[in-house]
Amino acid sequence: MTTAALAPPAPSVATTTRTHRLSTASRKTAAGDMRALVASLLRVAGHGLLVESAKICTSELVTNVYQHTRARLVHVEVTLADDAVTVYVYDDQPRALPVPPEMVPAIREHGRGLVLVNDLSDAWGATYYGGLRPDSKAVWFRMVKGGRGTS
Repeated sequence: MTTAALAPPAPSVATTTRTHRLSTASRKTAAGDMRALVASLLRVAGHGLLVESAKICTSELVTNVYQHTRARLVHVEVTLADDAVTVYVYDDQPRALPVPPEMVPAIREHGRGLVLVNDLSDAWGATYYGGLRPDSKAVWFRMVKGGRGTS
């Protein structure tokens, strides 16, 4: 993972942006709940061609929060621009870093979710919050109209 992946994505140069914040309990059904909500937001915003890839990426990141952190809630933020979508998935475990896809052995059955995020999104990374002693992080992905995630 490069240093650039630890910074938030550059803001979109679109004329309009809308941000939606969603939260649910961190439980087995959280990935499906958030996947459906993100898909609905993308369809309504005219990003229908990104829906399938965004569902997979959202599901993978929310599942990581459920499986690898003790967070009670899963927070998802969706920023919709005219030409792009950025989804942030927050947790309170800044030390549980995502493993870059190139470090996951091809034969492993688990831990390949970020490989999918890498393959389906135009950019992804992790952002820390809380200063020198971070208390939370967001793992995010961005999809651009006509980009990798277009179906």
